Amino acid sequence: MAPSLRTRLKNGETLLGTMATLPCIPSAEILASIGFDWLFIDGEHGPFSNDSLLSVLSAIGDKTPTLVRTSAPEEVPIKQALDFGATGIIAPQVNTPEQAAAVVQFARYSPEGARGVGVGRAQGYGMQFASYLERAKAETVVVVQAEHRDAVENIEKTVQVEGIDAVLIGPYDLSASLGKMGELDAPAVVDAIARVTETCHQAGIPLGIFGLRPDAVAPYVRQGYRLIVAGVDTLLLGQAAAKLKTDLEALPQ
Repeated sequence: MAPSLRTRLKNGETLLGTMATLPCIPSAEILASIGFDWLFIDGEHGPFSNDSLLSVLSAIGDKTPTLVRTSAPEEVPIKQALDFGATGIIAPQVNTPEQAAAVVQFARYSPEGARGVGVGRAQGYGMQFASYLERAKAETVVVVQAEHRDAVENIEKTVQVEGIDAVLIGPYDLSASLGKMGELDAPAVVDAIARVTETCHQAGIPLGIFGLRPDAVAPYVRQGYRLIVAGVDTLLLGQAAAKLKTDLEALPQ
């Protein structure tokens, strides 16, 4: 059996993924067939309902591990994403150690946490509940996002929370919270990211980051970031279509 995403993360592998924001079964199946190490399903900004999230996760199945960014770092969306069959969750806007501890509680079953016990797709609709409990204990991935100036201020305490598997930096929201919207090279943004980077490295917490293109994430890979997500399904589709149109218009007549 291949090692789980959580095991690979703990082993320090570089895990490459892309972001799915469309509640579209065919596009999710296509992305899952490419061979990425993982998929980032965006339930925060993407227009996912419970029905569409369940459908997308069902279509992906076991093809590719999936981490769902929930709509909020709250109990209901976290346990629903996991019950629907997500490999793990990414909790947005986790700005304090108290919030991080709550996320862990919501995502992990007792005694490590207090995740609600229910019947869903993840447990084979109740028919594989016992085996799922064992898998969930070993394999559920819990990622918290550091994407606000408050998260940076509290990062030294947040990384001490037991049960966090990785910290994923949201550079665009972070830059906005610092009054530098989209200015990722601004000294304040660079310093904030550097503080999170150093703190996580010292604590032995794997780091992740999002970038629109490979060149945007390349510097962070060199710095030891291991949970990498690049590109967005809508942009990949739009940019490929735009290039096709340009190439067609350039054909000799």
